[in-house]
Amino acid sequence: MRSYTSAERRQRAGLVWKGARQAIADADTSSYDAQIAKLDARAEERGALEAAAANRLVEQARHEAAAAKAALRAARGKDRAAAQDAVRKAERRVRDTEQAARRYR
Repeated sequence: MRSYTSAERRQRAGLVWKGARQAIADADTSSYDAQIAKLDARAEERGALEAAAANRLVEQARHEAAAAKAALRAARGKDRAAAQDAVRKAERRVRDTEQAARRYR
């Protein structure tokens, strides 16, 4: 998945527009195509890095949820209620990070 910055989106749109005008006039569009390819490559690399970071966050959240469940099993009395809250928060974080990571699939 590609991840463009707002400036890259504007720049790419301008290059596509200029390239289309040149193509209508039967002129050479290779310089525009090369610039668009560079933008696309940078966006592709950025998207891959963001996807990897999102997957790392999901794994971290899953480990935290497992640790919270283990603490819940060991807790007794008043500590159990706090441990249950920690499990709920950890599971909520897992759901939220998984939902965010789905964007990159």
